[in-house]
Amino acid sequence: MGLFSFFTRELAIDLGTANTVILHNDKVIVDEPSIIAIDKHTGNVMAVGKKALMMHGKTHEGIKTIRPLKDGVIADFRSTELMLRSFIKMTSSNSYLIPSALKMVICIPSGITEVEERAVRDSAEQSGAKEVRMIHEPMAAAIGIGIDVLDASGNMIIDIGGGTSEIAVLALGGIVTSKSIKTAGDEFNYDIIEHMRKKHNIAIGESMAEQIKINVGSAIEDLENPPEDYEVYGRDLLQGIPVEVKVNYREIAQALDRSISKIEAAVINALETTPPELSADIYKTGIYMAGGGSLLRGLDKRIAKKTKLKVHVADDPLKAVARGTSIALRNYDIFPFLIN
Repeated sequence: MGLFSFFTRELAIDLGTANTVILHNDKVIVDEPSIIAIDKHTGNVMAVGKKALMMHGKTHEGIKTIRPLKDGVIADFRSTELMLRSFIKMTSSNSYLIPSALKMVICIPSGITEVEERAVRDSAEQSGAKEVRMIHEPMAAAIGIGIDVLDASGNMIIDIGGGTSEIAVLALGGIVTSKSIKTAGDEFNYDIIEHMRKKHNIAIGESMAEQIKINVGSAIEDLENPPEDYEVYGRDLLQGIPVEVKVNYREIAQALDRSISKIEAAVINALETTPPELSADIYKTGIYMAGGGSLLRGLDKRIAKKTKLKVHVADDPLKAVARGTSIALRNYDIFPFLIN
């Protein structure tokens, strides 16, 4: 290892709509919500990640909380840069007298435009990166699951994140067929918020909707091990006072049905455009699922029923993309699919 290599810090970054995960030497060193709190008067960063999330929906007029990524891409360039810079600071060690150069691999949605891709690169460079490459999320997810993406056999990946659901068929180190839709975890939350407003006549925030999704979220109305009913707190829309209601997994399954149907349609569309030889491979291997959305109860069974294929959920679906990005970073010069 040369002197320059010694002073180079390599980071694999899953810059997600909901969460940002950073790995160094294959170890998760940052796992934080993708949110930042800024002082409106000074423009200074007050908090990022978990601390900023605790402020979300509770701030006064002097503070604003921003989720700078929307639908898997950068919606607020300046806030993304500040957030990413803060996360990168968390990875550094004060033991080094000489600041290390940063080399990054960042995962991006497969349906990203050149302008959106440039925004990601610019944010990384403004945050201190000297060398940046990118990898598409379905490819990173497949690597993280343990699939040999350089093999000739075809594999289908469904990566359901916060902002986008990525469906792709991979073979020979490339994406043969892909479909990216803006129906994912955030859309599930909005469905739950709307359901609570219409059925229970109460207003809830994004954080409460997320907790409902985690505790009683379901894609089907007949679970073998159903979760207990969940207590929801919000504001009564008629009286304006705080109230509590209980919800069960069946009504949340009904609330999420339309969004899940969109994901099913995208999966069918990707299968319809898959070359026959790769279709034969997928029939044998089945479909692999990653991302936080794949943890939704019964979603794997629902997709299996729709496609009549086996569906496998990754062992650690929340970290699959990040770990795949880290493996790509280790093989920086040999993987043909890294974007310069």
